Amino acid sequence: MTSTPLSSLTGPMFSTDAMRAVFSAEACVQGMLDFEAALAHAEAACGVIPASAAEPIAARCRQEHLNLPALGRAAASAGNLAIPLVKQLTADVAAHDKEAAKYVHWGATSQDAIDTGLVLQLRQALDLIDQDLRRLGDALAALAQAHRDTTMIGRTWMQHALPATFGLKAAGWLDGVQRHQERFSALRARVLALQFGGAAGTLASLGGEGLRVAQALADRLQLALPAMPWHTQRDRIAEVAAIAGMLTGSLGKMARDVSLLMQTDVAEASEPAAQGRGGSSTMPHKRNPVACAAALTAAARVPGLVATVLSGMVQEHERALGGWQAEWDSLPEILQLTAGALAQMADTMAGLSVDAARMRANVDITHGLVMAEAVTLALGARMGRMEAHKLVEAACRRAVADGLDLKDALGREPALKDIIAAGDLDRLLDPAQYLGQAAAFTDRVLARQSSHAADNKER
Repeated sequence: MTSTPLSSLTGPMFSTDAMRAVFSAEACVQGMLDFEAALAHAEAACGVIPASAAEPIAARCRQEHLNLPALGRAAASAGNLAIPLVKQLTADVAAHDKEAAKYVHWGATSQDAIDTGLVLQLRQALDLIDQDLRRLGDALAALAQAHRDTTMIGRTWMQHALPATFGLKAAGWLDGVQRHQERFSALRARVLALQFGGAAGTLASLGGEGLRVAQALADRLQLALPAMPWHTQRDRIAEVAAIAGMLTGSLGKMARDVSLLMQTDVAEASEPAAQGRGGSSTMPHKRNPVACAAALTAAARVPGLVATVLSGMVQEHERALGGWQAEWDSLPEILQLTAGALAQMADTMAGLSVDAARMRANVDITHGLVMAEAVTLALGARMGRMEAHKLVEAACRRAVADGLDLKDALGREPALKDIIAAGDLDRLLDPAQYLGQAAAFTDRVLARQSSHAADNKER
């Protein structure tokens, strides 16, 4: 009796169909077969194998020609997927052209096929991440622009702090997304590189033609030719894992913020509503932050997987014993979780419901106490900072004890009557007048987003 993996049921909650397809068993095998097909063509072009052998080999390099369940079973004994894959491929080619079958996998090693196949998958994965990063960036820019001047309370240590704007909060999320876009763009030149070194990284099997074949192979696969093979130098793979981990952390921060804003008692923003979305099995009134939950799940799971990839960098001599193998499931899982969190946040921000009136009302629930700093600074210029601090602190205590607005509590301070006029006090207690550089900071991030959009159009 065969069993179905649990991930087939939970996967749609935590990833995307597109990214799951990139890292499917079929795609993994096809990546290795694409390497084998390109290798045959490159070696034929360089005169290393007969020209007549290339096309018969390439024609059979389709995953549907192989028995994937048998491949998996054989890999358990062989130690990797490439060994039984080459055996199956050779037998399949031989059934159609015995002479061409002699030249399957000529001069290569298993890790060449596995690593290069992975790099081909990574190219697709990075394209998907780029698309959703742009989508998320556009959604956040729209929020920041629309709510540039929407006053809300800023919170520190989960408590009301000072007035801010929702535009500034959205700009903060966007600022991080922009840096992640730059990181993913920059790593392509380092990561999308051919792996081709033969048994011990010397390409001795190809004699004097090794570098020429390597260049032809890289060109055919549209990958960079690195200065040398990188079998046990895993910084390329680790960089992908680490940057994906950082992105997932930023997405988790967004999800945390939105889920806190979505609390019934706060009710300042909420995920998009849809039939059957975020409900409860027993409480019909519930509207749960399900997208945030998915992103936070990824943010909880990914760091441990990144640590696995980083610890696997410590490898033995010219071929790893365990460290390389630890990447095989970890990196795909990292990217699938990252893609899921990214898609969830892109959808959420594109349809985020923002209650500006509730935001403004929540600023006032402390009855003006959040404006204490503004009053203190204004008084400090006239009576000294420490004296002003003591006076306003006493007024705040009185306001809390007697259930007063801060304005009324300050009005009972005789020392203030000759220092600050009633009109000036009204201005100091207006949250909209104490937003500092919130609008300017938001504008700076939005200007950078416009530059990113222009660069994307040029590409």
